[in-house]
Amino acid sequence: MANIKSAKKRIKVIAKKTALNKARKSQVKTAIRRFEEALASGNKEEAIIRFRSAEKKIYQVAAKGTIHKNAAARKVSKLAKKLNAMVG
Repeated sequence: MANIKSAKKRIKVIAKKTALNKARKSQVKTAIRRFEEALASGNKEEAIIRFRSAEKKIYQVAAKGTIHKNAAARKVSKLAKKLNAMVG
């Protein structure tokens, strides 16, 4: 355990940020899972709605710096490819 006051504060701050990042990543995974469930059900309209929701959530998390913007673009691209395969 740290003895210096600033080090103790950093431990608290890091714990808070870690919890926030973990929650954000979980929200992204949930959005992606819901989209994939809609794809699996074969409901085109629902899949499109879920895709938009997942895309928005992914880019929001990237804007906050939890995931890299290129990683976000890669995730959205992967989802779009799946959606286009279903629709097209």
